[in-house]
Amino acid sequence: MPASSELLPRLLDLSHQLGREERKLAILGEGNTSARVSDNSFLVKASGSNLATLAAANLTECRFNGLLPLLDTKKLADAAVDQALLAARVDPAAKKPSVEAMFHAWLLTLPGVNFVGHTHPVAVNQILATRHARTFATKRLCPDEIVCCGTEFVLVPYVDPGLKLAQAIRTAVTAYVKRLARPPRVILLENHGLIALGATPEAVLAATLMAVKAAEVFTGANALGSVRFLSPAVGARIAGRPDEHYREKMLGIR
Repeated sequence: MPASSELLPRLLDLSHQLGREERKLAILGEGNTSARVSDNSFLVKASGSNLATLAAANLTECRFNGLLPLLDTKKLADAAVDQALLAARVDPAAKKPSVEAMFHAWLLTLPGVNFVGHTHPVAVNQILATRHARTFATKRLCPDEIVCCGTEFVLVPYVDPGLKLAQAIRTAVTAYVKRLARPPRVILLENHGLIALGATPEAVLAATLMAVKAAEVFTGANALGSVRFLSPAVGARIAGRPDEHYREKMLGIR
């Protein structure tokens, strides 16, 4: 985990990179970012702020133990969720954290995950709003998609943002980890967007940009006719190659 003195500038830079207008990942108040400060707290984008122009004042430090217990509640009124979000702040004068701080809190407890970036990429949402979402999540087209994003994405069926979404993400990711014995690098949210997670800001940015590229290739290939995917055997081979692991280290992904 980065030293606390390095954390803030790295999280702000990641936010600005994800918020760049020409990348079409997020506009206005869309998307959010977070970083683990310690075992007790994390920084997350404040509600309504803009990734492209995010400043330190628009990041709120929250306690994990103020939000994680919410995921075990079966039903909680929206007003109670708002109160919990405010109560989780380390500084009571800080801005209200994003309602999606709950899923950030849980994802940042996964092994090796220090940074999370959530965006609404146009290219990805073009697929997530169609019946092709699961195919895109589970099949691979190019080697670099495997290197940066892993052999599969997690796919979460549509759920309204907030507590129910955080619970749905936990359920889907837990099943993924149980099956593949590792955390995912990318989570897809049907009719909503993308979450990238990793040890470094570089890993989050690489996974996001490569997922967008993969979405553009997938859409173009479908437009031209039947898509030729890499076989599972090829995917496993690419994921296990030492030279690809070296590239991951050089790219800051590992």
